[in-house]
Amino acid sequence: GDSTAAEFPHAHTCASGLRVPKAIGDFLILNILRQSNGGAVAIEDEEMIRVTRKVGLSEGLFVSPEGAACFAALKSLCSAGKIASDERVVIFNTGSGIKYLDCYKS
Repeated sequence: GDSTAAEFPHAHTCASGLRVPKAIGDFLILNILRQSNGGAVAIEDEEMIRVTRKVGLSEGLFVSPEGAACFAALKSLCSAGKIASDERVVIFNTGSGIKYLDCYKS
């Protein structure tokens, strides 16, 4: 694989913390993924918004879209058998959904 990530100059997402046209440490991230036999999961904005609402209803937390992307990725990885049901997982929600009210208008 490549040693750096592709550039996305016109990236669009409601999760501004994930909207990075070119990651500065992309080579570090890719190296860690290779060394750990890891991977990455793409999550659409609609899924982030849906999961934000679901987490709010079930846990009483108004997570950011970035945090919701982590919850959605966890579900995807569990469904794909990449994470077992008895494994411990930590999800970091780095912001509040209150900063993203425009994402939730519909």
